[in-house]
This record gives sequence, C-alpha cells and structure tokens, in this order.
Amino acid sequence: MTDGLPYSQACENNKHPILDVLINVFRTPGTVLEIGSGTGQHAVHFASALPHLNWQPSDHPQANRLSEARIEHAELANIRPVIELDVAQPEWPVERVSAVFSANTAHIMAWPEVIAMFTGVGELLEAGGAFCLYGPFNYNGRYTSASNQQFDQHLKSQAAHMGIRNLEDLEVLAANAGLMLEQDHEMPANNRLLVWRKPH
Repeated sequence: MTDGLPYSQACENNKHPILDVLINVFRTPGTVLEIGSGTGQHAVHFASALPHLNWQPSDHPQANRLSEARIEHAELANIRPVIELDVAQPEWPVERVSAVFSANTAHIMAWPEVIAMFTGVGELLEAGGAFCLYGPFNYNGRYTSASNQQFDQHLKSQAAHMGIRNLEDLEVLAANAGLMLEQDHEMPANNRLLVWRKPH
C-alpha cells in the first residue's frame, strides 16, 4: 500500500516497459478492455499516457475490486468504472472493443478459464484489434529461466490449476479464436508481452 492505495511492486516495475510496446500497438482511438486490473496501477499509467483510448478495467467478481480506489483517485476522464468480469461466463458485460490487455492472468487462471479468455477475446475484438498478453511463458515445454521454473513450482504448490503456460498451447487457442500471433516482446524479469491480432 502507498498513500492508502493497493500497490504491487511488480506492476510498478513493469508498467514502463509494457507501455513502450503499447504505445506502438494501441495507436488508434478506441476502447481497451483490461482483463484482471488488480491494483489499478496499469490502468492509471496506461490511460494517462494514452489519452486517445477509453480504458475499461475489469476484475473477477471475487477480486474485491482492488483497482477501484486507485482509479477513482486518479480522476482520469478516459478510464471507465470497473466492471466485474468472469471470463468463464458465456456473456461478458462489455460490448465490442478495439483492443484487450491482460497482465499476469494466464498462469493464475485454470486452463478452462484460459481457453474461455481467448474465446471471449476473439468474439469481442473488432477486426484488426489487438490482444496484448503479458506474463511468463514456456517455449516448447521448456522454462526460459531458473527463476520461472521456481515460480511455476510455487504457483502449483499454491493451487494445482495454476502454472506457466506454453506458447504453443496458447497459439492453438488463439487460432481457434481467430487470432494470430503478431509480436513476441522480451520483457524484464523473464516475462514476455505477446501481441495477438484479429485479422481484417
């Protein structure tokens, strides 16, 4: 907590390198859905730096709406009120959007939820829209670092359904949802920022 607001050091560390990518991906005006807004640090930082976007934060119904306090404190006109979003539900409480962003969610969700997230994003995205997914990922079933292997073991010790996902498995989900992997950015702390695109 800082200034009484929920705080994540990881968000503080990664928000600048993520924004460096988003500036080039989210160029045109539109609405961005953020899946899993957490403390709201990403929403406030990105919406402030990208005033041509309407930022729609969301959180799982059981996430206690942590982001609300920071978003209200920021008083930015281009951030919409936080909505509750359970990706596993067939109906998402948001209309079509031009882009989707999500950070550090795929390894926390159960695999059926990851499938549902890609399916929902594919249905929600406008043609030409981008889905930016940040976090740690495996390639060909292999960890990219010892720290990621330790993190994966830590996740699975907390809950069996959690774990670092394989890029190749996500590519299958994306293809089924009509999305194509356009960019794969190396990020600090052995993370990646994957940019999926819905073709025109």
